[in-house]
Amino acid sequence: MKTQVLEIKGRITKVLSNAMYNVRIEKTESDMVCYLCGKMNKKFIKPEIGDTVLVEMSPTDLKKGRIIRRF
Repeated sequence: MKTQVLEIKGRITKVLSNAMYNVRIEKTESDMVCYLCGKMNKKFIKPEIGDTVLVEMSPTDLKKGRIIRRF
């Protein structure tokens, strides 16, 4: 059975080490730490500060997510 995931939009505020990013969520105005999904790493897509991204996260852990798309 596949687990449910939440997809939300956010904006990158800070680039951290190890391909981690601080993302500010639009609706709640809170920050969370995110990492890149595998396809973005494979295609060498590197988001920069100010980019709008789509973040996928599990309903149980709301402080860590995965960036799956850059707009």
